[in-house]
Amino acid sequence: MPVRSEIRNAAIVAHVDHGKTTLVDALLWESGAFRENQDVAERVLDTMDLEREKGITILAKNTAVRYGGVKINIVDTPGHADFGGEVERGLTMVDGVLLLVDASEGPLPQTRFVLRKALEARLPVILVVNKVDRPDARIADVVNEVYELFLDLDADESQIEFPIVYCNAKAGRASLDPDPEALDADLGALFDLILERIPSPTYEEGHPLQALVTNLDASPYVGRLALCRVLHGTIRRAQQVAWCRSGGTIERAKVTELYVTEALERVEADEAGPGEIIAVAGIPEVTIGETLADLDDPRPLPVISVDEPSLSVTIGINTSPLSGLDGDKLTASLVESRLRAELVGNVSLRVLETESPDAWEVQGRGELSLAILVEQMRREGFELTVGKPRVVTREIDGVLHEPVERVSIDAPEEYLGVITQLFALRKGRTEALVNHGSGWVRIDVIVPARGLIGFRTEFLTETRGTGIMHHVFERFEPWFGELRTRPTGALVADRRGRTTTFALLNLQERGPLFVGPAVDVYEGMIVGENARADDLDVNATKEKKMTNTRSPTADEHVRLIPPRPLSLDRALEYIRVDECVEVTPASVRLRKIELSAQRRQTAASRKARGLSPV
Repeated sequence: MPVRSEIRNAAIVAHVDHGKTTLVDALLWESGAFRENQDVAERVLDTMDLEREKGITILAKNTAVRYGGVKINIVDTPGHADFGGEVERGLTMVDGVLLLVDASEGPLPQTRFVLRKALEARLPVILVVNKVDRPDARIADVVNEVYELFLDLDADESQIEFPIVYCNAKAGRASLDPDPEALDADLGALFDLILERIPSPTYEEGHPLQALVTNLDASPYVGRLALCRVLHGTIRRAQQVAWCRSGGTIERAKVTELYVTEALERVEADEAGPGEIIAVAGIPEVTIGETLADLDDPRPLPVISVDEPSLSVTIGINTSPLSGLDGDKLTASLVESRLRAELVGNVSLRVLETESPDAWEVQGRGELSLAILVEQMRREGFELTVGKPRVVTREIDGVLHEPVERVSIDAPEEYLGVITQLFALRKGRTEALVNHGSGWVRIDVIVPARGLIGFRTEFLTETRGTGIMHHVFERFEPWFGELRTRPTGALVADRRGRTTTFALLNLQERGPLFVGPAVDVYEGMIVGENARADDLDVNATKEKKMTNTRSPTADEHVRLIPPRPLSLDRALEYIRVDECVEVTPASVRLRKIELSAQRRQTAASRKARGLSPV
């Protein structure tokens, strides 16, 4: 088959924080994409506010660099398994991958996830051992661990024979020699390896046009952009094409604008051939997985398939007494249209109807992906009510199955006992335990996904903030039975009003508080954590009565323990089944689903007698 030798398409895949986006920065600098004195932000491809705030890549993005007369299209993918749909889409656009591994941490759960996807797609792999300059680097051990990972994932002989390059992405240096002192002054070794080992795009001579839509973007000037990989044929500006829709129908469409990527810019092009990654304007309703084909001989490509969601939350309108004070998007129709719009660009998300007309079940890959969606909506002015995350179960051969996760823990060895106990309570089983001899241990555990909801905070507390935890979906296994839930109850406000210092002073003896003085509360809102397992209705608005008697301590300042406000991620982890999170642009509040204390007590009483709660 003929090849396009002047093009290479490669994706960078790795675990979170192993340096993917930093390496892209270095490749752009090396290729001359920026002026010498140009002021360029770090992690230039992380353009979303949330990506910069959290320090992670959420959306897959592509850029292009030129080296030795060859155009190298690079796709930067997320490292977090919650955004695995972005990884799977990115791999459909490329002919090879750069597997980035930290020289100290080695392969971690998300490394296994992204590598498994690359091996399933039969893509050649270049191993890039990054951060070789770290004082705790263990380069030889990490390379051996990667070989073991390939064997564990049933890679064949041709896939295991991968080349290795050693790199310090932050300094823009690379070498084929593992000695950190022997690194070259530039990334030439990595560029040469890409040209040598990443195959050029192939195509069939005379084959009609086929371009697969793998991602979407938007332009304020031309509307929706379809990001495509041209597999066969040539596509031109103003050309009439066959739009092969996901439902099986074929419609006529016109390519009004055609763009290719050069460095960080999209530049207009008159035509693009096989192997090119392009952006097409003019088809306002195009979605991911559809095909742009020849009008006279349309041949649809297979629709992109991604892993099924493993976690769900219920998202509805804000029904609290304080609704409408912060946001301007409050109605069920606005919330539903926003959720439906998210489906267009996020293939790993599902939105299902519920019994309530103003609430929807949203299924995703994990807590982080769902929390990111809610955070984006609150920043757009929405007010929402979000329920407790639940796992998505399946029935396989008549037996109920639930998702299990592979968890990798790095922690000081003195906390080994308490970590083992935490997992034992959640019915986890230890797969591997390695002591590196440096005072730290690594534990690999298989644990039910619902056991990890709310686990991270407890884990960090028990390890005094020193533990590092990563997890990724492993498989479905038979239902593990009941797990222990949150051991503490909640302090629930029993009336509407504004909190007072006098009331909070008495309540802080019961447990940590989530609100401070002069905060508006309402009946059913959770204001703190009860040290005991039961919920406690409290008056957080009680005022100090004035008397004629002068007290010697009347003028002393009252010292309150600072409240512990919960972030959105932490709130979703914390709540129980009968609780939910009220999310507005300015606030995150915890509340009971049933606000009335009397109705909650009646329902609890009926449940204790074995009756229906209603």
